[in-house]
Amino acid sequence: MPGSRPVIHVVRTPTANIASVLAAFDRLGVEVAPAEGPDMIERSGAVVLPGVGSFDAGMRSMRENGLVEAIRRRVDGGRPVLAICLGMQILFESSEESPGVEGLAVAAGTVGRFPAGVRVPQMGWNLVKPDPSCRVLRPGHAYYANSFRAAATPPGWLGAWSEHGGPFVGGMERGSVVACQFHPELSGAWGARLLAGWLDLSGVPTPATRDLLESGAC
Repeated sequence: MPGSRPVIHVVRTPTANIASVLAAFDRLGVEVAPAEGPDMIERSGAVVLPGVGSFDAGMRSMRENGLVEAIRRRVDGGRPVLAICLGMQILFESSEESPGVEGLAVAAGTVGRFPAGVRVPQMGWNLVKPDPSCRVLRPGHAYYANSFRAAATPPGWLGAWSEHGGPFVGGMERGSVVACQFHPELSGAWGARLLAGWLDLSGVPTPATRDLLESGAC
């Protein structure tokens, strides 16, 4: 029945390629609606912050749409947020990709370049190794598409690590705020289980998410 499925909200920006995100949540029985302004971000039970492209373009879009403070309040308040790829990077204070551009600064640190001599962008599958205390991030292989990365887990966050020219932060979580440098929506059954875990933690369970989590499929 229309309107019978749980609803989460996704931040739509020019830097977000969300078709695969929408499809992934649809398979889990969740409806995704646009978070079209700060009021919607404030009211939503769970918000997805996806993104591809440059740090500067992502932050410019956030500022132009008046979303910066609303997202900051959500993350600082520990309310459910899932940040993906560029969405994770703009949680930091800054990035070497866009010198002088301030990020959301809800996670301390700077996003940097990969070391010289490694393939950039990193495209394809890589192993994710989380801190044992993580509640949503689990060991497994995820799909990446990134040219920049965080080299250290911010204070107060639990981290998950991958290797590409040395260790880097593949994901991090703090309560019900989960950030992924990789693309869970493109990471097969393992990624689907991660999305299901975040939905469950956020209080947005569905029969599909419960079945997936109970099955232990990855």
